[in-house]
Amino acid sequence: MLLAVPKETRAGETRVAATPESVKKLKGLGLDVIVQSGAGAGAKIPDSDYTAAGATIAPDLAATLRDADIVFQVRGPEAGDIALFKKGAVLAALLSPHSEQETIAALAAAGVTAFAMELLPRISRAQSMDVLSSQSNLAGYKAVIDGAATFGRAMPMMMTAAGTIAPARVLVMGVGVAGLQAIATAKRLGAIVSATDVRPATKEQVESLGGTFVAVMDEEFKNAQTAAGYAKPMSAEYQAKQAALTAETIKKQDIVITTALIPGRKAPILVTEEMIASMKPGSVIVDLAAGAGGNTPLSKPDEVVEAYGVTIMGPTNLPGRLAVDASSLYARNLFNFVSLIVDKKTGALNLDWNDEIVKGSAVTKDGAPVTRG
Repeated sequence: MLLAVPKETRAGETRVAATPESVKKLKGLGLDVIVQSGAGAGAKIPDSDYTAAGATIAPDLAATLRDADIVFQVRGPEAGDIALFKKGAVLAALLSPHSEQETIAALAAAGVTAFAMELLPRISRAQSMDVLSSQSNLAGYKAVIDGAATFGRAMPMMMTAAGTIAPARVLVMGVGVAGLQAIATAKRLGAIVSATDVRPATKEQVESLGGTFVAVMDEEFKNAQTAAGYAKPMSAEYQAKQAALTAETIKKQDIVITTALIPGRKAPILVTEEMIASMKPGSVIVDLAAGAGGNTPLSKPDEVVEAYGVTIMGPTNLPGRLAVDASSLYARNLFNFVSLIVDKKTGALNLDWNDEIVKGSAVTKDGAPVTRG
């Protein structure tokens, strides 16, 4: 069985889907590994390191994919490259199945069995394969670092002979994996941190990290979460009260990190233009949802916008700005996934379509896209 790791072709993608560490582990599963020359350059991994780990180096994409039974990628192939895949090959990558349906259809037509790593079910067995969590952790950290670098003042309180510098105030909107890491990072930098989320269970998580939870704490909020841990739709009356509280809170903030994403849908607006206009001059917003429409109406993907004296940053690939660590974590996620679909004794593919991880992450099978109810 041959596993291939192509060089990423999507604009700005610096990560790679395998590292020398994961190549050694893949070899231990009985797999041969081929890596396209230069695939690890963005993550500071030279070809020689892959060779030392037991991989073969291919000169170009066609040679990398020609005989590959399994393909690891970060962002998945571009449409023009799908014809290079061998029929029956298995692909594991971040495939953006909600927005790139034409690519999914092309993979199916080419006879590729594709798994979208972002669709892995959120169960304990899949935690070691959870690429969204591993990459969101880094995104939350980097959002604070970039926001602090752009902000024109220091983050912690400083007491000097010339006087005291007040600590920066940071608001994190959305307390998922990225949000929690943003809270922790901002606290480590010495900021006064607050956070908001529509799920009551996140209040304890925020406070455990030293942050202040911002929400209208009425009876509706206390019952705003399903048994499975998801947020319930809130009434218009509650939304109005929460918006008023958020608007009042934002006026006092120096840095706002927004992290709200809804798979397959446009990101919700959390910070209105009126709220931005009310912020202090020199304030910074880092919008992690800019690639999905943005949590502010003024955010632009991969651009820095100045409005009302506020700097609005819209990065779409913060993990790629930490390519060494992001690649290391992503490669481990993929290794753990392939360990599930490869027989450890024979090294042959063993796709168990009754396994909820395999079934839940598949987007193509038997020459057709996988339909979900």
